[in-house]
Amino acid sequence: MKQEVLLRVNGRDEKLFLEDADTLLEALRDHLQLWSVREGCGVGACGTCTVLLDGRPVSACFILASRVKGREITTVEGLGKEGALHPVQEAFIEQRALQCGYCTPGFVLTVKALLEENPSPTRAAAAEYLEGNLCRCGCYPDILRAVEAAKEAKD
Repeated sequence: MKQEVLLRVNGRDEKLFLEDADTLLEALRDHLQLWSVREGCGVGACGTCTVLLDGRPVSACFILASRVKGREITTVEGLGKEGALHPVQEAFIEQRALQCGYCTPGFVLTVKALLEENPSPTRAAAAEYLEGNLCRCGCYPDILRAVEAAKEAKD
């Protein structure tokens, strides 16, 4: 059964008509065309569909859209200001912390959340925080360098 769901996405209120079983991933991709939110495993294990929910990284494939009414949802499209990239996005580019790029939006959002929680994580703490995000190309050393670069940019 369809219902009206009001979502707050990237600072904007979005009124959608969704099925009860529609996931946040489906709402963001299929209804709002936010292509950075990608499906990998479909069971919340890979981090590819990561979005920020009230600033915390969550798997959008594993949450019903109707359960996040009124909460702030942020995708990569919502980062940066006035055409400028967010410092974490810049760090990923500078450090070449991507190869195929499929996992990159999830990693970028998770790193943003990490640095909000802990502005100066150790390399080990950063690696542990990122455990829920998988990169099939194996760019982990580059991603950890991007964390370091983003951390320096915030200082």
